Amino acid sequence: MVLLKVIDGSGSNARDTRQARELDWSILMARAQDGDRVAYHRLLTEISPFLRSLATPRLRDGADVEDAIQDILLTVHAIRHTYDPARPFAPWLVTIAKRRLVDRLRGWGRIRRREVAMEREHEAVAEPQSDTGLDGHHLQAAVETLPPAQQKALRLVKLQDMSLKDASHASGMSVVALKVNVHRALKNLQRLFSDRIQP
Repeated sequence: MVLLKVIDGSGSNARDTRQARELDWSILMARAQDGDRVAYHRLLTEISPFLRSLATPRLRDGADVEDAIQDILLTVHAIRHTYDPARPFAPWLVTIAKRRLVDRLRGWGRIRRREVAMEREHEAVAEPQSDTGLDGHHLQAAVETLPPAQQKALRLVKLQDMSLKDASHASGMSVVALKVNVHRALKNLQRLFSDRIQP
């Protein structure tokens, strides 16, 4: 077993720290290949911040970064048997991480080429038709031409948006009678307006 170099605060530098960390990862991965679950868990825990530092400058937001880290960790798990314990672990990990990040960026590029941003003209809401000559006064006048039962049913259910049960209590009509009167009122109004709109 290789002992890790102990680095004190006064004599350490960034390179020594990085080398010690990478040596530690190589040892942990070799142990993981031998079935040491504790070493494997520790390795995955320790490399996650390193992977985050690789992914953060390349990806858009935190969720993308975390997804990328999970993707890289899954790849490491899937191909961990290919790691050669005689070689340093960090370059092997960095190669995997860069390939996974490039795959994600290419995937987004493909999505952007296929998708089109929604513009106002793509909205499916119809513009109000102003050339029909129909307005609230015309509608009110048309409703007043309907038989009284149809007028009442239409006003309560469609214009006042009451439930059939509440409209039944308010009008004294049964729910079935309300439905029939609303249906007949709408058919009559449709016929009336279509006659007015046609040239």
